[in-house]
This record gives sequence, C-alpha cells and structure tokens, in this order.
Amino acid sequence: MGTSPEPQFDDTLQHAAQHSMATDLLEDSDIQTQTINTIRFLSADAVERAQSGHPGTPMALAPVAYKLWRDHLRHNPSDPGWPGRDRFVLSAGHASMLLYSLLHLTGYDLPMEELKNFRQWGSRTPGHPEAHLTEGVETTTGPLGQGFANGVGMALAERLLADEFNEEGFPLFDHRTYGIVSDGDLMEGVSQEAASLAGHLGLGKLVYLFDDNRITIDGGTDLAFTEDVAARFEAYGWHVAHVEDANDLEAVGAAIEEAEAETGRPSLIKVRSHIGYGAPTKQDTAAAHGAPLGEEELRGAKEALGWPTEEPFYVPDAARDHMREAKAEGEQLQSEWEALFEEYEEAHPQKAEKLKRWMTRRPPEGWEDALPTFEATSASGNELATRKASGLTLEELAPEVGYLIGGSADLTGSNKTDVEGRGDFQKENPSGRYFRFGVREHAMAGISNGMALHGGIQPYAGTFLIFSDYLRPSLRLSALMEQPVVYVFTHDSIGLGEDGPTHQPVEHLMALRAIPNLMVIRPADANEAAQAWAAAVTRTGGPTALVLTRQTLPIVDRTELTTAEGLHRGAYILREAAGQPGVILMGTGSEVQHALQAARALEKDGIQAQVVSVPSWELFEEQSETYRRKVLPPSVKARVSIEAGVTQGWERYVGPEGTAIGVDRFGASAPGERVMEEYGLTAERVAEAARALVA
Repeated sequence: MGTSPEPQFDDTLQHAAQHSMATDLLEDSDIQTQTINTIRFLSADAVERAQSGHPGTPMALAPVAYKLWRDHLRHNPSDPGWPGRDRFVLSAGHASMLLYSLLHLTGYDLPMEELKNFRQWGSRTPGHPEAHLTEGVETTTGPLGQGFANGVGMALAERLLADEFNEEGFPLFDHRTYGIVSDGDLMEGVSQEAASLAGHLGLGKLVYLFDDNRITIDGGTDLAFTEDVAARFEAYGWHVAHVEDANDLEAVGAAIEEAEAETGRPSLIKVRSHIGYGAPTKQDTAAAHGAPLGEEELRGAKEALGWPTEEPFYVPDAARDHMREAKAEGEQLQSEWEALFEEYEEAHPQKAEKLKRWMTRRPPEGWEDALPTFEATSASGNELATRKASGLTLEELAPEVGYLIGGSADLTGSNKTDVEGRGDFQKENPSGRYFRFGVREHAMAGISNGMALHGGIQPYAGTFLIFSDYLRPSLRLSALMEQPVVYVFTHDSIGLGEDGPTHQPVEHLMALRAIPNLMVIRPADANEAAQAWAAAVTRTGGPTALVLTRQTLPIVDRTELTTAEGLHRGAYILREAAGQPGVILMGTGSEVQHALQAARALEKDGIQAQVVSVPSWELFEEQSETYRRKVLPPSVKARVSIEAGVTQGWERYVGPEGTAIGVDRFGASAPGERVMEEYGLTAERVAEAARALVA
C-alpha cells in the first residue's frame, strides 16, 4: 500500500498563515519603508535563488532608487519607448536586480516569474541589463563606465533634438537623463573621458547619483581609490551635491531637486551608502558585493529590517499598489505629450513630419540621388583616397539624411568627417551639428551609443583604424545592443606610411570581423566608398565600420567592369574571366587594384583570372549559397587573396589549396608606397602566386 498524499489545501492554509504573519509584522511600518524593503529583498531573494549575482548594491541603494523612480522619473511603464520620457541608466549594471525590481513593481512587462528566473536560460532578467532584451532597460550595462558614457550621449541627444524641433510653446524635448553610478564606474577611464566632455558641453539635464559605498570586489576602495571624487567632478565643470545617508529620503530628494534646478552644468550627487544594508555580518564588506548572502545571512537581514522571513519574493499589496501608480501617472504624462504633439503637427506640419522620420531613422524619398558618382581614373591620374571619397559622400548625404550626425576624436582633417555649414555643437551653440570629441576615442563610441539609444539620431564617429583598439569595448556593445552607429576608420593599413608601426593597423580588420553583428566594409575605390555609406545608412540593426585609405587609389572604370552597387552583396565579380576561370583573384580596399593588374598580366600568359572585390565579409555571408558559389565557383581551387592585414581568416575563401597574401608582422616607417612594395603587396606578387597555383 502507498502512503496517502497530504491534503492539497494544507499548502494554501500554510501560505495564508505566513501572509497573515507578514501583515502583522509590517503593519507598523510606513508605505515608503515597506516599498524600499520590498525592493531590497526582491533583489536579494533573486540572487539567492540563482546562487549568482550582486545583492549588496540593491540593498544599499533601494531608498535612493525608490525616491528617484517614485517622485522624479517621468516614464510610462505601458509604453517604454515614449519619446518624451526621462532616461534612466544603471551604469552599475552588476546591480541589475535593483532595476528589475523597479520595473516589476512599477508595472513594466516583467512578471514575477522573470524575477524568479534571474540569470537563467531564456529569462528577460540576465545577469547584467540588456537593452534589446528587457522592456524598460535603456542601455546594456555591466562593463563599468559604459553606462556613464551612454547617459552623456542621451543628454547630448536631448539637447540637440530640442534645438532642432522645439518651438515656442512646444517643448517636445524637455527631459532629463538620470543614472546610478558606482565607484567602479568612476575608476574606469571611459567615464573620465565622458565626464570631461559633459562638463565642457554643460549638459545640465544630466543627473548622476554616485553610490559611495566604499567597497569593491577586492575589499575597501582605499586599496586603490583614494582621490577626492567631488573635487575631480567640480574641476570637470559639474555641479556636485552630497548626501550623507542613503536612507535619508528627505536629503536624497532635496539633492535631486537641487540637481534638477542646475541647468547649466551636469550634476553628480555623492550618496554615502552601506553595501548589503541590514546584513548582520556582511554589511559594509566585500562579501556582500558579488555573491549571494547565504540563507542564514539573508534571514538575518530580513529580521533586522522587520521583514517576513518565510516567504521569498514577498510583495505587500500596499507596496505594489504604491509603485503601480506610476502606470496611471505615466499614461497621463504621455497623453499630455501626445496632445502637445498633435498641436505641433497642426502648427508646424513640415517639422512634425521630419521629426517622425528622424525618430524612425527613415531617410526622405530620393535620398540615394545625393550619393556622388566618381569618374574613373584617366591617364591624367585623378586618383582619390577612399577617406576623401567618404568625406565627399558625407557632404552630399548628411544634408539629405539630417539625423546622420557625428564627429571625430580630434582627427577631423584626417577622417574627413565634417560637413560644411553644420558648425560645431558647443555649450554656447547647440545648433551646431558636428561633434568635437577631443582625444577621447572610447568616450566618443560610448557617447555615440547613448545618442543612438536615445533615438532620433544616427551617430557616426571618426578615428584612425589603429585606435579601434581604444574604443573596442564600446563598439562591441554597439553590436550587442543592435545600434546603428557608423564608425569611420581611416588610415587603414601599412599604406599610411611614415607614421610607422605604432599607427599602422595590421590585425585590426580581422579583429573587427570577429565581433558578431558588426558590418565591416573596406571599399576598393571611391564609388565603393559612396555605396558603403548607403549600406551604413540603411542598416538599422547594428553598427557599421567603414575602413578607408589615407593614400590615393585608382577609381575603377565601371564602363568596362561591374557597377559598385555590387558592394551591397559583400563580394562581387569585378572582372569576369573571358572563359572558364583558371584562377580567382580576390581582395579588399587598396589591394583590389593589384588583383586587377595581375589579371591583365595573367591573361597575356593565357591564364583566365576572375577578379572578385570583397568589401564586406558580413554582407557576403548573408547572400544565398547560389550567389556565393557563382562568385567563388567551388570548381576553381586556384585562388589568391590580397589584403594589407593579417592573413588569418582568409582560408575561409581561398580554401586549402589557395594562397593568402597579407601582412603577418608589424609595419615599418617609410613612405607608404615603399612599405607596400617591400611587404609584397603588389600586382607582381599576386600574378606569381597565381601562376604557381595554376602550374
């Protein structure tokens, strides 16, 4: 005989009894305290259940987050993408459960089951917040300092759009960017770059709350971080306020109000907090930072703060109702904004239509007509560097696609990224549409991500290809967040010449190709460069890297060869063989000219060569197998590639019997043409390799 199961209603009765005990325990606490502790222990319970995460910061900052979200943040949980909302950035992304608890309690589409599945497969509550995954998350954070820079970009976008579209009586763009930053954020170099620029530009609608808990993973911050943070930010040109106790809601609120009243400078509010607040032995220790508290310690924290211990993920009805008021308030705010926009449409119909296009990044009809066409190189030698062709294209394209706005990290003349008549965006000149980022490559990319995330702008950012290393973490996040930032990388190879190996990129093309969802384009001539911009502008689901030459290149005669629009397929037959090809010659950028010259030389030897321009591996891989086999016929085993970079990776296209010509060492200081010749990046070398394969 089997044992009879216990009656089903016992669990229900037990839950009801626990709920009654919890109600009795909380009846003497005010609604603010109940709600703050709800945030604390939702966060800690989720970390404990996952046995992974960071409980200490949410427990410390729950009062600060509560005060900001309940009394200051203008948002609508029913429509997370409403353009008139304030932006909130959790730069301290390790405290993700703080944000998830807030989103759940205020009524975003993040049910309790998602909190219980924190850090689990398929959940919308990953270990660090991801903007493309979870409604209400404005940016993907975790790598410290990134959110800080993103928030600067959001504040920059708000000011620019306000200047572009606001009219008297129609403040369509009049919102703030708030953020929570940690000591780790402020240690990272990217935040210091971004803070310096934000202070210079006087971004007065940017308000950051600094969690001064004085603990890092290794221990106390005094191990490595003893500077006067407030003095540093004052030197940057920020307004700085101090709150001595994170639990003092009145002081927190007053500091936020003071920051909101400061319109000429960004604000940093330094808030003294206690990591793992309430934990009996782990408060104010590194043990509360990056690991679950443990069952006993968590129970002790709940007891210390008068919280029910028997039911994890407990949410008092009063606390939920209190926070859910954000839905009705947000819907009312959005309704008022939409009514204002309807009036704006009547008063300024052309601007309203333009605003709609900008917010959806939809270029006007006929925008492609702005793309220039460059005449083929003649005997007189009208060669053109692809960086120059890019700049000429941008001059024509940017006025048509007005939301295409960007700048350079102090290399404007080299990158060719400015547009005549746009002027510099400065504190005193918000009507400028060109950004001088200064020598701040990393912040430039992080700020560009913030502008893209804000909406209404497609940013571009210029520097040398070698310095893609300096901004790579932010570029990687552009790809992860699926943001259409355009990176203009010039001086793309050893061909730049005399600056030498410190400035000559070698491994960078392959390193960029290794980033998922990044489209890398290295055009072979001026007309491919123009089409590269067209590809970048029409790409909405990720970033594009334009890789451009310093040195001049021949402009291919398209009357004899294929049109440059083949670029949009990633690789295309530039010069067909007269009959069945005996060898395939392929290349990118400045080396395609050598493949063409080699094909003509081989033809004299009776060897038919098919020349393939391969400006973008990523676009080529998106094509059908039928098309790819047409461009690179499997029957032709003799293949030669040429590219001024490392050869690693080219085996994908040349196959086991082919030859990859490239640069598998660092460069050298000399005139670019001489360096190219010494390294064997010549038509003669290509022809020799082809003859050897055919033989």
